[in-house]
Amino acid sequence: MTIQDFKDAACSTIHERFDEQVRMLAQLVQCPSDNPPGDCAAHAELAAGLLEALGFVVERHTVDQELVRAAGMRSVTNLIIRETFGPGPTIAMNAHGDVVPPGEGWTTDPYGAEIRDGWLYGRGAAVSKSDFTTYAYALLALKELRDRGATLRGSVELHFTYDEETGGVLGPGWILEQKLSAPDYVISAAFTHHVVVAHNGCLHLEIIVKGRSAHAARPDTGVDAIEATSTLLTALYAYRDRLAERVSDTVGIESPTMVVGLIEGGINTNVVADTVSLRIDRRIIPEEVAEQVEDELRAVVNDTISRLPGVTADIHRLLLALPFKPSAASTEFAQLMCKEASAVMGKPVTPIGVPLYTDARLYSEAGIPTVMFGAGPVDLLAANGHRADERVPLDELRRATCAVANTLLELMH
Repeated sequence: MTIQDFKDAACSTIHERFDEQVRMLAQLVQCPSDNPPGDCAAHAELAAGLLEALGFVVERHTVDQELVRAAGMRSVTNLIIRETFGPGPTIAMNAHGDVVPPGEGWTTDPYGAEIRDGWLYGRGAAVSKSDFTTYAYALLALKELRDRGATLRGSVELHFTYDEETGGVLGPGWILEQKLSAPDYVISAAFTHHVVVAHNGCLHLEIIVKGRSAHAARPDTGVDAIEATSTLLTALYAYRDRLAERVSDTVGIESPTMVVGLIEGGINTNVVADTVSLRIDRRIIPEEVAEQVEDELRAVVNDTISRLPGVTADIHRLLLALPFKPSAASTEFAQLMCKEASAVMGKPVTPIGVPLYTDARLYSEAGIPTVMFGAGPVDLLAANGHRADERVPLDELRRATCAVANTLLELMH
């Protein structure tokens, strides 16, 4: 058999079992795994059971509870499947089962997995429970080829993890740190049918502005932390506006962004506020150096606060996720993924960057050639990722599964 014969056979198997794949996705969507609160053990057990019913041997790796609590979660169980076909490269495929809470504005039950006009709706349908099935059924197709006598070289691993929404350190980061896996290539979950080769990093800072409380009848005896925060916000937003001058060379990524996403403070209506806390999200384009970004943002805060008598500020880093950057090692891999996806999709599939951050960066940081590809429409907005009515187009779920299987075959024939 030629490599094309293998591809045709694999895609035939995927088509034949597609209704089964959709039912599995529906079951995964119907089991809540919101993070926060990050108690995803039940979903991990459901996924493991569904995968075992497909004939896979599933390893369950429970992360120490102390680490889980420190990350602000309640439980993390990472699932690993390993299939060895013969000597050759190891290709890992990673998707995450934790999801953001559904929020308001849905026109359907966020856990209903309703199918409407060729789309399956539900929280996690696109990001990234769909790719649990994309990767599992692509691997099943390869197993069936082997059972029919095909000779393939290499191994395939599935890494299904549960802390991407809080940074991924206890998912792929933990798997690599514990030396549970050392793949030669990684395909990480995506949310569009393009091949993602770069994404932004992210810095989260908490700033606690401190003044001195006083009775509202004598505000002159206190130091108003809310007033000080107003001055600080003006400086922060001026800094944000200057970020538009920095433009990324990566298609799909524009400029750095900064958002003040949370503010809390004050004691009571009749008291001068003594503290205000605010949390900042600063996205880091691939061309920036993360440590320098943190230094400059801290400088904006410290310089502003230093000019306010009686006011101090504490700054705490909550998260620093490095950008996923294009690398020479991943370029050839990305080209292969684009070629196979274009052939299956019937339209050009190109390498792009995205402005958010994902688990893919953790594999890339370890020096592993990494691309992001999976089920999804043309872009994240069409999928309603992290928004009401999140959805995945079922035809593209099937095509993405074939594209992944074909890419594996190219690497393993």
